Amino acid sequence: MSAQAYDPLAGRRSPDGPEFDVFTAGTVFLDIVFTGLLAMPAAGAEVWADGMGSCPGGIANLAIASSRLGLRTSMAAAFGDDDYADFNWRILSEQESVDLSRSRRFQQWHSPVTVSMAVDRDRSMVTHGHPAPMPMTQMIGRPPRSRAVIAPLSAEEPLGSGDEQCSWADLARKDGALVFADVGWDPSETWSATVLDQLSVCHAFMPNAVEAMAYTGTDTPREALYAIADRVPLAVVTDGANGAMAIDSTTGEEAYAPALRVTALDPTGAGDVFGAGLVLGTLSGWPLADRLSFAGVCSALAVQQFGGSLAAPGWGDIADWWHEVRAASASGHSGAYIDSLARRYAFLDTLVPAVPVGAVRRAAATMSRHADVAGAAAPAGPQETASETAGKDAG
Repeated sequence: MSAQAYDPLAGRRSPDGPEFDVFTAGTVFLDIVFTGLLAMPAAGAEVWADGMGSCPGGIANLAIASSRLGLRTSMAAAFGDDDYADFNWRILSEQESVDLSRSRRFQQWHSPVTVSMAVDRDRSMVTHGHPAPMPMTQMIGRPPRSRAVIAPLSAEEPLGSGDEQCSWADLARKDGALVFADVGWDPSETWSATVLDQLSVCHAFMPNAVEAMAYTGTDTPREALYAIADRVPLAVVTDGANGAMAIDSTTGEEAYAPALRVTALDPTGAGDVFGAGLVLGTLSGWPLADRLSFAGVCSALAVQQFGGSLAAPGWGDIADWWHEVRAASASGHSGAYIDSLARRYAFLDTLVPAVPVGAVRRAAATMSRHADVAGAAAPAGPQETASETAGKDAG
C-alpha cells in the first residue's frame, strides 16, 4: 500500500493560488553512504561497512524534506545523462513527488557524486563533480509561481540585482514568493558583511550560529540574531545542541526553542530539514515559538538516522513521535523533560489527528535492490526522540 499524502496547507489553498508551495534550486549529488565502519581505512587497506545506502543529496535534501512535510515542491538542478542522474531523477520525481519541470538533462555531463563514511558518529566525505553547464537563472528562466523560495546568498547570482541581472529568486519574488535565504561556509573566511546586503529583498534568513556571528562580526549568537533582525523581517539563528532563536518583526515575536535530547548520528541535511519545517510553519501562520519547535523536532528526527535525504521525516514519523510523547507523559512516570515536551508541542494536537494512518514516512532510496543503512538508532523512548530506521520502506 502506498503512503498517503497529507496536505498541511489544504485550508489555505484557492483555485487561483500559486502552483507550488516551495521552489528551490542548486546542485544535486548522488550520495553514497557507508555506515558502521569501525575505523577509516589505512593506506593500502580495505575495510567493510555494516551498511550502505544511496540517495539524492545536495539541494535534493531540501526538496525532499519539504515534499515529505506535504509542501508542493519544485526544484531546479542540472542532471547529466548517466545512470546516476537517472537514479536521482527517478527518486525525486516518482518516489518523493518533487516537480522537476525546471530541471534539465545535459549530455556528456557527469553527475556530482559524494561518498560519505560514518565512523563513531562522525563522518568523512569524498566528492567529485564539475561546474554546471549553464548558470542557474539561465537554465530556469522564470520560476513557477510559488508561495516561498529557498535560495542561497551568492556572489555569483546575487539577490536584489537590477532588472538586467535579475536572479531566479528575484523573479520568483516579483511573482509574490517569500524569499527564505541561507548561506554556506565561506572557504576564504573573509566573511564579507556586504553579502548581507542581499537580505534587503528577503523575508527570512536562516544561518547557523557560526555563520551568523562571522558575517555580523558579533561575539554571541543572540547578538548576531539582533543584527540580522535589523536587516530582514524573519531572523533565525540555529545553534546545534543549544537550540534555535528567532525574531519576527512582522508579528513582534521573539522566541527560543531548546534542542531536543537526542543521540545524533549524522547531521547531514539537518539544516535543510529545519528550514523546510520553518517554511511550513510560516506559510501556515503559526506562532513563532511553534514554528521553531516544529522545525526543531523535524531536525532532531533526522539527525538520529544516517544519510541526508534518507533521514528526512514525513508526517507519519512526526505523528509517531508525538503519540509516544503524549503516552509517556500521560503515564505519570515520564519525568520533567517529557512533560515539558508535552507542553511545548501541544500545538501538534490540532495537526496530528488529521494525519492519515498511512502518512508518508522515511523512504528507502538505494541503487541496490534493498536499502541497507544499518547502524541507525533503533526506535527508542520519546526521551531519545523515537523514529524509524533510515532504511525503512515508505510503502
